Amino acid sequence: MEMVEAESPLNPSCKIMTFRPSMEEFREFNKYLAYMESKGAHRAGLAKVIPPKEWKPRQCYDDIDNLLIPAPIQQMVTGQSGLFTQYNIQKKAMTVKEFRQLANSGKYCTPRYLDYEDLERKYWKNLTFVAPIYGADINGSIYDEGVDEWNIARLNTVLDVVEEECGISIEGVNTPYLYFGMWKTTFAWHTEDMDLYSINYLHFGEPKSWYAIPPEHGKRLERLAQGFFPSSSQGCDAFLRHKMTLISPSVLKKYGIPFDKITQEAGEFMITFPYGYHAGFNHGFNCAESTNFATVRWIDYGKVAKLCTCRKDMVKISMDIFVRKFQPDRYQLWKQGKDIYTIDHTKPTPESTPEVKAWLQRRRKVRKASKRL
Repeated sequence: MEMVEAESPLNPSCKIMTFRPSMEEFREFNKYLAYMESKGAHRAGLAKVIPPKEWKPRQCYDDIDNLLIPAPIQQMVTGQSGLFTQYNIQKKAMTVKEFRQLANSGKYCTPRYLDYEDLERKYWKNLTFVAPIYGADINGSIYDEGVDEWNIARLNTVLDVVEEECGISIEGVNTPYLYFGMWKTTFAWHTEDMDLYSINYLHFGEPKSWYAIPPEHGKRLERLAQGFFPSSSQGCDAFLRHKMTLISPSVLKKYGIPFDKITQEAGEFMITFPYGYHAGFNHGFNCAESTNFATVRWIDYGKVAKLCTCRKDMVKISMDIFVRKFQPDRYQLWKQGKDIYTIDHTKPTPESTPEVKAWLQRRRKVRKASKRL
């Protein structure tokens, strides 16, 4: 697994890449992520990772029937001609068993289909009809306790300084969330909070289809969405963060917005990259787990992320600690508002920096000391 020194940026077509690490490569999350970016994976905004055959995050899924979905949401969709708005209606709590029975019932189950393309056509055609129910944003992880590799609850990335230094826990951002899907449940076009990275593991069940726009073309999607949804745009600077806006691939094609698509199967990971717009839908009953994470490359994205101005509950992370710790040479300039730069979306994240090394060393010392106590 040699690191590639990219003189000319790799993956110029910004296609979604798939990686198949060996167990040895899989052990170090941050190192493998840097390797993926050295190959140009980040340019698509989305990448797939198929873990080694011998790796299992949980031995058995038969015992989660009684897990509670505290706030399922019914997804009502209105619109036409490839442009839609999604509204969420909160339903009463139900168990995973009750949710599965509902998902597999005649009303909500997946229609017959020939192949994924056929199912995708059916999705866009039937979007506004039966409103599916999504068991989204459930606090918690279903990884077995002893799993160290790619454990969504403890990825050990620089995002951990938020909890470590500030004692701040942000649900679903620096803690894991579970999602129980059924046919047609949807995640609308968005980038992650603070334009962070995200990781999504499909534990079991039917596939999840994804659309992604290369970060270098993200502004084009924003301009298109502003034009199609002017009142939403006037109400909020970053209305796509509301996760209510659906734009079909045929509309993207028509307006020349570059995008790619991929389907995630059970047992596969998806990684979204900073400022990578993505959207998608579930093929049927399934269970996924996800969280956000960061690298030093993200810090410049976080500093300029355009945030929602109209909602009180929107995630905002102070960048002070990140600049101070990992960009010390730019800290004073940044404090004065003079840290002017243009993001190069093609540049990969470094495997490490002196600041990251120092932080990791301090962290290990603190952990060793606390274990002794």
